[in-house]
Amino acid sequence: MPTPTTVHERREVYRGRVFALSVDRVTLPSGHTVTMDVVRHPGSVVLLPMPAPDRVILIRQYRYALDRFIWELPAGSLKPGEDPRLGAARECEEEVGLVPGVLDELGELFPTPGFCDEWMKFYRCTGLMPPAPDSTARQDEDEVIEPQTFALDEVRAMIRRGEIMDMKTVAGLALLG
Repeated sequence: MPTPTTVHERREVYRGRVFALSVDRVTLPSGHTVTMDVVRHPGSVVLLPMPAPDRVILIRQYRYALDRFIWELPAGSLKPGEDPRLGAARECEEEVGLVPGVLDELGELFPTPGFCDEWMKFYRCTGLMPPAPDSTARQDEDEVIEPQTFALDEVRAMIRRGEIMDMKTVAGLALLG
């Protein structure tokens, strides 16, 4: 569906490793001309690695922006032009240390559409196996990650108790049904 918005100017004011920031001058469908700040992101994948039908692997990851460790589903940004299925397999191996034999797409969501164009594609990862001996997959240098397997009921209880506050994790569990 074509957008009814007219872009008069798009000015990239920042480009980092994970995202870019643009300041756009646009005319909205309402007819108002405004300046919009938009975080531009290549998209990401969120993984639900399931070694058994009632178990999921979460990671305990240090998040600098929060200055603390949190429990969350493994996830990662796609490289520009990267096929999401390949990105999901890569991220599973890097963050969990296992290669998925089967990737089932569960859905796509926009986590913060008010200011960011990032979309997240969710995958259930099953048939998990150790990586090939010559694998070069490694965690990113800014990652401090510890994977752990949980029963799905325990993860849902952790969400209810406020021990898991990561939105993509809550959404990912909801997509499982």
